[in-house]
Amino acid sequence: MISGRVSAGVRPLGAGLRRWIAGVLLALGTTAATAETLVERGAYLADVMTCHNCHTPRGPNGFDVSRLLSGGSQQFDEPAFKVSGANLTPDKETGLGHWTDAELRTFLVTGTKPDGVNAAPIMPTAFYSVLTARDLDALVAYLRSVPAVRREMPPPEYRAKLEREKPPYVGTQMKDAEMADPLRRGRYLVAIAHCLECHTPRGSGGHDYANAAGKGGKLFKGPWGQVVSANITSNPTEGLGQWSDDEIRRAMTEGVSRDGRRLKPPMGYASYAKMTRQDQDAIVAFVRTLPPR
Repeated sequence: MISGRVSAGVRPLGAGLRRWIAGVLLALGTTAATAETLVERGAYLADVMTCHNCHTPRGPNGFDVSRLLSGGSQQFDEPAFKVSGANLTPDKETGLGHWTDAELRTFLVTGTKPDGVNAAPIMPTAFYSVLTARDLDALVAYLRSVPAVRREMPPPEYRAKLEREKPPYVGTQMKDAEMADPLRRGRYLVAIAHCLECHTPRGSGGHDYANAAGKGGKLFKGPWGQVVSANITSNPTEGLGQWSDDEIRRAMTEGVSRDGRRLKPPMGYASYAKMTRQDQDAIVAFVRTLPPR
């Protein structure tokens, strides 16, 4: 409250200025009251990063939220490894309850577990190297907040030496200030959502990021049958070059193609639909910059 009394030599504030100060104080109070917590930010990021696709078991009606992040139903059987999505809950025997916060942060950006073993590259930690310091803290806070679920998952099988891939647009931690630029924000979101991991074809040595980033053509097998990822580059005939922003956004968030066809999983349409409009627009803007393939 601003007092009506004034000290000698001090001119009283005008009514307009008093109203402006009161408005600023009210706005600051509102912002503080509604600021996003680290746990809320972490939950949002888990959707953007489609963590549930691999780490939450599925029931007949979709994800089994009663066992959130306790280990996925799908098994990834590749020539170099055979793994399932791990239990990420704070359970101390079957989950991450025995990991320290520092170990969890290190794993998210390097793929290296506390025992020194690297995770199979199906876990896209190479893309997570861009995560801001605050977003790393948010993910750790969120993973600590989910209910602990005791659920033993099959141990990973490594059949060959695992090579860490080097996708484009990653490798350097982003700063919060950079997120104000729409294209940098879009690049960040495309990275942590590991869009190019799914939309780049694989060769004998891994994904062909050097020559075919975003070209599509990667095969996915699952309950949905067989699906081949789409070309999301700016190619005018094979990619998204002729699509409108709204058409790209609808495909991403609703699973509906430009011609009205219903698109299939494993694309995380429901997760992307929860994203803010600012983040959706940033992704669309950055995808526009992908060289045509």
